[in-house]
Amino acid sequence: MSRLLLLLLSVLLYACGSRPQTDTMDTETVTSFDWQGHRGARGLAPENTVPSFLKALEFLEVTTLELDVVISKDRQVVVSHEPWMSSEICSYADGSPVQKTQEDSLNIFQMTYAEIAAFDCGSRGHSRFPEQRTMSVAKPTLQAVVEAVERYCGENNRPAPQYNIEIKSRPEWDSLKTPPPTAFAQIVLSEIRRLGIAERTCVQSFDVRTLQAVRQLDSTIVTAYLVEAFRPMETNLAELGYTPPIYSPYHKLVTAKMVENAHSRGMRIIPWTVNETAEMQALIKLGVDGIITDYPNRIPR
Repeated sequence: MSRLLLLLLSVLLYACGSRPQTDTMDTETVTSFDWQGHRGARGLAPENTVPSFLKALEFLEVTTLELDVVISKDRQVVVSHEPWMSSEICSYADGSPVQKTQEDSLNIFQMTYAEIAAFDCGSRGHSRFPEQRTMSVAKPTLQAVVEAVERYCGENNRPAPQYNIEIKSRPEWDSLKTPPPTAFAQIVLSEIRRLGIAERTCVQSFDVRTLQAVRQLDSTIVTAYLVEAFRPMETNLAELGYTPPIYSPYHKLVTAKMVENAHSRGMRIIPWTVNETAEMQALIKLGVDGIITDYPNRIPR
């Protein structure tokens, strides 16, 4: 069987595209491995931009595109890790870098998309990602990303990817930098449905309020619970209030016991963000169901 055919078959099976009838997945029926391109291919191209997502698609092992979304003043779903213009990567139209002291005044929730698109968030590169190709590029809308990705896949006979969309919300940001959780979830879910990708989309968040809102609004949408700090899985799930299809911890937290515990509860376990091939191989041996990485070129072959 050809490599491409195997990949085509795997696309039909892996996590974010599977539609569970309940809140949990039968892990015995989902056997494919889910390689996710973090913010596209952040190690190789400017994060959360159309070129970054298209770069990730060059690697046939990548089955899911992971991305972050915030909301603009004119209610556009914008692909961005922060709800502001980051001083780490963004510049004004004249090329002058955004300063740390200016971030609060460059609140995306208080900017129209036309204002957002005037900023260049790729020409400066990224100090932590020396392999990243620099280019002048703006933060895109979710619509622009999906349209470019679907077009690329059609033109290149590539299996269409899943989308793992992180809703960036925190209690201290409510109504100031982002909509409150339910309103935020409503806007994002509406756009996902409008773009026709609901069957291939997973919504993830660190914020349990957001995941609860997504589940209440549309229980057919797959959700993933992002976990950053060490706490017992039982404690985290009790706070969330339900068992999600996917448990997504920081990769340094993963142990064989955690993987076994997740699988016993019907959850897939997909750690983030794993950038060294040796660490990827070690996690695969532990039995994880997927890996989120900035470097799809480092996926073991």
